[in-house]
Amino acid sequence: MTPPHLPGRLGNDELTLASDPRADPRMVAAMLPIGLADRTPPQPVTVDTPLESLHEFNTMAEMMFDTAFSSFSASLPPVEGVERSIEVIRGIDGNDITLYLHRPAGAHGPLPGLLHLHGGGMTILEASSASYNRWRDHLAAQGLVVCGVEFRNASGKLGPYPYPAGLNDCTSALRWFGEQRERLGVTGIVVSGESGGGNLTLATTLKAKRDGHLDLIAGVYAQCPYISNAYESPVPELTSLFENDGYFLSCEQMGVMAMLYDPTRASATDPLAWPYHASVDDLAGLPPHVISVNELDPLRDEGLAYYRKLAGAGVSAVSRTVNGTCHAGDCIFEAAMPDVFQATIRDIAGFAVSVTR
Repeated sequence: MTPPHLPGRLGNDELTLASDPRADPRMVAAMLPIGLADRTPPQPVTVDTPLESLHEFNTMAEMMFDTAFSSFSASLPPVEGVERSIEVIRGIDGNDITLYLHRPAGAHGPLPGLLHLHGGGMTILEASSASYNRWRDHLAAQGLVVCGVEFRNASGKLGPYPYPAGLNDCTSALRWFGEQRERLGVTGIVVSGESGGGNLTLATTLKAKRDGHLDLIAGVYAQCPYISNAYESPVPELTSLFENDGYFLSCEQMGVMAMLYDPTRASATDPLAWPYHASVDDLAGLPPHVISVNELDPLRDEGLAYYRKLAGAGVSAVSRTVNGTCHAGDCIFEAAMPDVFQATIRDIAGFAVSVTR
């Protein structure tokens, strides 16, 4: 018998997103003009580069990503039927935290709440950006009260505040949201985020259990979570780190972000920094989870591994793989793949309704 052809770079090290037959052609067409469908080029920095230079490089990367993400939906009309407001709270570390609230215009009666934690590897990007405002608008238009958290980053414009600063801000926001449920008309709270926000979603939940306020969380929806810290030396069981390396993200990039998040490496296997390392005891008793991953993402298999750990710990857990997409592709490419984008929005909203009844 002819052996099966291995997928991605496992079968052909020259493949890119543009040439991988699994990639959605609409996504590739959107990425090609700005070079994102090509192999991720080698970086001028490594984990051994002095921290000051890493921060400088990361700040430049932040500008590039923010511009690219905003451009993908710039031509689309505003999301209708949503009211926005802003709250500023005092965090557990004594710092001010800005929260962005989105809700259906004129809505009456209790609604599910969703605490949204944005992506960026815990090191870059802002909740206030046009792309994240639009994401929260879409979720609010589905009948949710959405709270976006402007947590401190480990680098970039809102840095440098390494672990656990951002996690503490997310915890502070969760506690505030829980305290304000009656005033805001919220039945229960789902914590959700993608990439670095997926990490913080899972870590905020684990910390809530440790701190004794797990009752504030009705459910957890983590997308393409960045959680293993295995990027400098990828481990064989996380096959996607080899299969999809260089597809929009590279292990080299993610290793640098991991260094910025935990510069001393003292928390390299701490589940609150890297939830992949959570034990069965850490996970037991957690609320229902959805772990959503992307087929062509280097991070795909660490998300699936976390799902299996949850199931093994007796947690109600569902996994979801969005085929044909790169890392967070179902969040980024609303204009190019509206059906894929809306399917994810509907799934998050449906989950929130189901666990907050």
